[in-house]
Amino acid sequence: MLNIVLFGPPGCGKGTQAQFLEEKYQTPQISTGDLFRFNLKQETELGQLAKTFMDNGQLVPDEVTTNMLCEHLDNHPNPHGYIFDGYPRTTTQAQKLDVILAEKYNKEVSITVALVVDDELLVQRLLERGKTSGRADDVDESIIRNRIKEYYAKTAAVAEHYKAQGKWVEIDGVGTIEDITAKLCAAINDVL
Repeated sequence: MLNIVLFGPPGCGKGTQAQFLEEKYQTPQISTGDLFRFNLKQETELGQLAKTFMDNGQLVPDEVTTNMLCEHLDNHPNPHGYIFDGYPRTTTQAQKLDVILAEKYNKEVSITVALVVDDELLVQRLLERGKTSGRADDVDESIIRNRIKEYYAKTAAVAEHYKAQGKWVEIDGVGTIEDITAKLCAAINDVL
C-alpha cells in the first residue's frame, strides 16, 4: 500500500501532478478541497458543520476535516493506497493521519513529497489560473499572497513531523509537467 502526501503551496502544481500519479500508481487522489466541496454541496452533517466555521471567517477545525477524510476512506477503500492532497495541513492532522493509516490498514505514510516553487512564480501561476478557474481566491493578488504566507506559517511544523520520520523529499516544482512528474516518480520509486 503506497500512501503519498503531496505537499506544497497553492499554485505549485499538486493537483496537476496528483492526476498523473493517480494513473501511474493506481492510487486515488484525496483532495481535502474536493471533500469540502462535496460535503458542502450535499449539505451533509459535516458539510453544514464546516460551513458554520467558514461563514464566520474561521478555519474549519482539524477534527471536522479529519472526520470528512475518515468518512471518505470508509466509503472508498483502496488496497493500493492513497495520494493525500491538502491533508495534513497541521501537525495534529499529520499525527491523526499516522493513527488512521495504522488502525485502518496497518500501514503508514510512505513518502511526503513537497513541490518547491518560488513565491513570485506561484503568484503568477495563480493569477493565470484565476482567469479560467472561476475561483475568487485566484484573482486577487493580496489574497493569493496571504494564502501562500498562511501555507508556510501553518505547514512548517508538518514538514518537521515528516522530516523526523525520514519521509520528507523536496522536488523542484519548476519545469515542464513531464519533468516534474519524472522527478516525483523517481522519489516515490525510491520507497517502493
